[in-house]
Amino acid sequence: MAPNSYLPLAVVLVGLILAGNAVASRHDYHDALRKSILFFEGQRSGRLPPDQRIRWRRDSALNDGASDGVDLTGGYYDAGDNVKFGFPMAFTATLLSWSIIDFGKNMGGELGNAVRAVKWATDYLLKATAHDGVIYVQVGDPVSDHSCWERPEDMDTLRTVYKINRENPGSDVAGETAAALAAASIVFRSRNPAYSRLLLSRAIKVFDFADRHRGAYSSSLSQAVCPFYCDVNGYQDELLWAAAWLHKASRRREYREYIVGNEVVLRAGDTINEFGWDNKHAGINVLLSKEVLMGRAEDLRSFQLNADAFICSLLPGNFHLPQVQYSPGGLMFKAGGSNMQHVTSLSFLMLAYSNYLNHANHHVPCGRTPATSSILKSLARRQVDYILGDNPMRMSYMVGYGARFPRRIHHRGSSLPSVAAHPSRMGCKDGTSYYLTENPNPNLLIGAVVGGPNTSDAFPDSRPFFQESEPTTYINAPLVGLLAYFSAHP
Repeated sequence: MAPNSYLPLAVVLVGLILAGNAVASRHDYHDALRKSILFFEGQRSGRLPPDQRIRWRRDSALNDGASDGVDLTGGYYDAGDNVKFGFPMAFTATLLSWSIIDFGKNMGGELGNAVRAVKWATDYLLKATAHDGVIYVQVGDPVSDHSCWERPEDMDTLRTVYKINRENPGSDVAGETAAALAAASIVFRSRNPAYSRLLLSRAIKVFDFADRHRGAYSSSLSQAVCPFYCDVNGYQDELLWAAAWLHKASRRREYREYIVGNEVVLRAGDTINEFGWDNKHAGINVLLSKEVLMGRAEDLRSFQLNADAFICSLLPGNFHLPQVQYSPGGLMFKAGGSNMQHVTSLSFLMLAYSNYLNHANHHVPCGRTPATSSILKSLARRQVDYILGDNPMRMSYMVGYGARFPRRIHHRGSSLPSVAAHPSRMGCKDGTSYYLTENPNPNLLIGAVVGGPNTSDAFPDSRPFFQESEPTTYINAPLVGLLAYFSAHP
């Protein structure tokens, strides 16, 4: 399309928001918020507390870490398997914390549950970082685990412990862990000051380790973490990401100086429209831009310019930039598995940035039409509404929300009879028939958001299609913030 035939951005946006002839509806965002947080209780590992609300789950993995003489019980299973991957778990904790920091005031009675969801992760991360010179980054042999279809309560697969140290570094997973601890320290600053101080001091220590002993954990632990959570993007972004959160949490000048001094060396301007457990660039730029927009950090101006470019890359009609693609029904789409992780993470950044713009009375110049705060909020809402049912399939992609939602999610605990229904042990291969059946899962994992539809908005509600039907903690974590905001601004 020639430049003189561009449609005005606002016109294109209206078309996108109405794409797929979706029927406008008033969703119960607070109900969806409640369920999105409840999901994390279904992902808990370790000894469950008396107030556990997803009752079909039971205690699991109570000996994690014993083979290495440490206590690594607790934490979250990342998705539909029974491995505890430290990299995505830390990212989950960071995004849950950011959701609370920016949108906790909108959570109402669910704020306490959101805070408890963060603490379940950070309690584990404190255990994983308790020993000098070592960070435990994974529990469970993924090959052994993925060869079985069994409940976490019955696990007899290898619970191998994987760690990084000075000789086998992992600046990526260590950097993300430092970011998670620092972000969570803000969450607990007024709620539990002693715990907050512990989180911040540990974050400082872990960041120092990550920065002094540089390297990718994919190189040190390739057979354990690849192809599951390989760090394809490199560890440099996690170092900047951690420094940004430490700057925000501690207000120490050294972290701001680190960010400015390492901006070029650590490639801050790379892949500015990517954000997820592996790539933090867009998140770094948005997080640091708040101070710039408030007029308090001119030395960070380049990050705000990157954030502006990121925002423009999300908007259709801006043909000069590498763009995020959209399905015919209006869903953001990026190549690779589990597309909803991109939808929720990018939409979260769009909403957070829209608030920063609004407070600064600023807009983003994207072509002929400025991208205003209200336009960004509308586009973020469109993504949330798509997830909740305004889509060509006329179904919610959140389990338990709406009249129609995924019934055959790729999730071991959900798809197998609960311990209450089937008290006797189920072995490695005993679950195969349940995996292959077309019957709905017997246990509803309320609040789980699955990987979602394909590029043509079609969704196979089938366990073997794991890229579409598997939920993950890092899909839900940023969605918590989105739903909190829209529950207060319906």
